[in-house]
Amino acid sequence: MPLTHSLRRLWTLDKFAYSLRVFIAFSGALLFSGLAGDVALVIPLFLGIIASALSETDDSWQGRLQALVVTLLCFASASFVVQWLFPWPWLFAVGLAVSTFTLIMLGAIGQRYATIASGTLILSIYSMINIEQHGGVDEDVASRQLLLLAGAAWYGAISVVWCALFSRQPVKQSMARVYKALGEFLILKSALFEPVRGVDVEARRVALARQNGKVVDALNQAKEMIFRRLEGQRGSRKLNRYLKIYFIAQDIHERASSTHYPYSALTDAFFHHDVLFRCQRLLDQQGRACRQLAKSLLLNRPFSHEQSEQALADLRASIDNLSERGKPEWRPLIRPLNALADNLSTLEAQIASVHNPDTDSERRDSALYDRSPSSLLEAWKRVRLNFTLGSPTFRHAVRLTTALVAGYGLLQWLDPQQGFWILLTTLFVCRPNFATTRRFLSQRILGTVLGLIAGWASISLFPQPLIQSMIAVAAGVSFFANREKHYVIATASITLLVLCSFNQVGDGFDLIWPRLFDTLIGSLIAGLAVFFILPDWQSRRLYREAAKVLTNHRRYLDEIVHQYEEGKQDDLAYRLARRNAHNADAALSTLLTNMLHEPGHYRKQDADNGLRFLVLSNTLLSHLSALGAHRHRLAEDEDDAAFVPLAKRISALLEQLAEQLDKRLPVEPLTAPANELLSQLEEQSGTAEEKAVTLYRPIQSQLRLIASQLGPLSDAANRLTSPSAEKLHEPNAAV
Repeated sequence: MPLTHSLRRLWTLDKFAYSLRVFIAFSGALLFSGLAGDVALVIPLFLGIIASALSETDDSWQGRLQALVVTLLCFASASFVVQWLFPWPWLFAVGLAVSTFTLIMLGAIGQRYATIASGTLILSIYSMINIEQHGGVDEDVASRQLLLLAGAAWYGAISVVWCALFSRQPVKQSMARVYKALGEFLILKSALFEPVRGVDVEARRVALARQNGKVVDALNQAKEMIFRRLEGQRGSRKLNRYLKIYFIAQDIHERASSTHYPYSALTDAFFHHDVLFRCQRLLDQQGRACRQLAKSLLLNRPFSHEQSEQALADLRASIDNLSERGKPEWRPLIRPLNALADNLSTLEAQIASVHNPDTDSERRDSALYDRSPSSLLEAWKRVRLNFTLGSPTFRHAVRLTTALVAGYGLLQWLDPQQGFWILLTTLFVCRPNFATTRRFLSQRILGTVLGLIAGWASISLFPQPLIQSMIAVAAGVSFFANREKHYVIATASITLLVLCSFNQVGDGFDLIWPRLFDTLIGSLIAGLAVFFILPDWQSRRLYREAAKVLTNHRRYLDEIVHQYEEGKQDDLAYRLARRNAHNADAALSTLLTNMLHEPGHYRKQDADNGLRFLVLSNTLLSHLSALGAHRHRLAEDEDDAAFVPLAKRISALLEQLAEQLDKRLPVEPLTAPANELLSQLEEQSGTAEEKAVTLYRPIQSQLRLIASQLGPLSDAANRLTSPSAEKLHEPNAAV
């Protein structure tokens, strides 16, 4: 039983299936070379397998088969063009430049195309290494190039069969990642309720915004996985079940993102009462319940959330105790607390429904937005729109093209042994922005050094070819298991694979120093390219990303208002607006993270101003989420219907602010319009008698909180458009 349990847990790991496919492919290649009696065959086969595995995209087996055909066509074209141009260096350099620029620009069509394009570039360099290993052009090169394609086709066939046999396992794993990320988000959110004075609330909100980005990424990945498998399988009961679980996760995210009242005001009022501790404990337990839910989804186990249910009951009792005390200063806050408890109660019910989503009686629009191009014309339009210096894709294409041509020219000039590893290192290290490139550069060098040491020890201690081949297979599996999260280990593993594999056909010791020097030269070229060639400093795009955030927040507000006018419906338009708002918020958070790793001369104080804007925009998004969580159709004679024009006025002000920010115009302060809106909201509050009983109206309360953000947002936007004015403001002003 323990062994079965361990194997079951191993099967739930998202990298296990990937690593197992690679292991089967490597083992098959090793077996083939052994049966053929030529151990040298393993090198081109291994290289083809690696290129194909790096080009793999998540899809249904039909989609994966189509992608494999396209990938093999690209691989074949690249391989034989390299072979044809190899004897003419100048012509080869031109071909390298054109192909690199074209393939990177094709990545603008979508992630699937970017992955295939990247894999094609990798195989092109593998083709150069394959030709170099055989002394240039001879009668044996063509067959070795075919072995590269055979290795790629072999892994592709394994991948297609695997997708057909286990099509839903990746979906299950992606949904588990979503609920794990949601759990971490709720636990971080619970820290905002901690009634302790003197804590850095802004730092906690920044951490929450960054975790929100991880939730958004997980939701986007899960959506794409489900969408690809739903094509042609709408009637699949299990897929529809995962679709419902995905929609529940979206609802949980909206409610988890909601803020019903300023937490600082609640802390001041109830500092000596346990109600905020109860709120904190409930959110913390709900976060832990989501993490447990992620495990139960993977293991198909029963799910228990008794702790969070008890925490909810304790919160209700605590609020009742406050009401019974009847202190006048508490009375205005009782109803907001009840609204918060109602929201958390609904969130609890949503968590409970995940294991049996079919009981959800709410009718939903199950349509998903397809972000892939619908025609060749649309694909070309996407590429054409990126032919501008403002496009990160275009900048990266120019940068990488220049870096690879420079590396090729350098290796032709120096004529080093194993010189094409310079190009491979440059390709892997040169990334679209400085922060990522710097991280990969240092990790690549460190991993290469560790791999060379491990490789030297392996071929010294185990001179037997069979053992070295087994080490190479294990190293290849380790590379794919670690390449996303542990790049140092991945680089060390692939270096170990190279030494053990090439030692089968020559002297692996002769490869150690060239591999190290080539890595250093390739890394240096990549670092210089990203620093000097059309550098994409994040601070230069900060104001545009901030404008996109406000634009998407405004559209989200418009959809919420529309639902108050027409009635609640989780249709595609609403879900798309909500997701785009969170995507924009996550993109800004990622940009700021990258900016913090850039040289101080380029970063200046923009990162601090950007973080301030992120906190404010994330707070605005939390109030929008709360407004969306309460949406329902307003009758014409309903008192809250009078708030709709005020909500539209807020939308117009957000649009104005976004336009000024996008064009980098002087930002008009919104303090006066915001105060006017707040006055109008107070006028709509009702009679003095109604105010005396502290009538709580969620629409009015959320619009008041949203309007109160307009002034600080315009101030933060002004700092982004006018960096020189930053010292006119208090750096630690309250948010």
